[in-house]
Amino acid sequence: MPKHSRFAALSALALVIFAGQAFAHAHLTESVPADKATVAVSPDELDLHFSEELDLKFSGAKIIGPDKASVKTGDAMLMDDGKTLMVPLPEKLDPGVYEVEWHVLSTDGHKTTGAYGFTVKP
Repeated sequence: MPKHSRFAALSALALVIFAGQAFAHAHLTESVPADKATVAVSPDELDLHFSEELDLKFSGAKIIGPDKASVKTGDAMLMDDGKTLMVPLPEKLDPGVYEVEWHVLSTDGHKTTGAYGFTVKP
């Protein structure tokens, strides 16, 4: 194989490898309560499952209640090999619609943000 052909092949391989890493972000794969769910009982915690391991220091969630005020949460922690962000809810949620705004940093250094909502039944 000529020298320039080997270089081109190695360059193409490197491009494929690094391009794949550039698109690797922690995506929310599941949440409890689920997006658009209606729950009969106020949850004790939110469980946000992601596709990659998270850096807890730079990850968290904010919950906005029916009155548009922030809901008090406990200190978040990681579970399931660092892929689940668990956010304790120390106080019972009143009936109404809640929005969860989350932000995470995966251990490979990529930031991701998002939001979803759920309803607590009266």
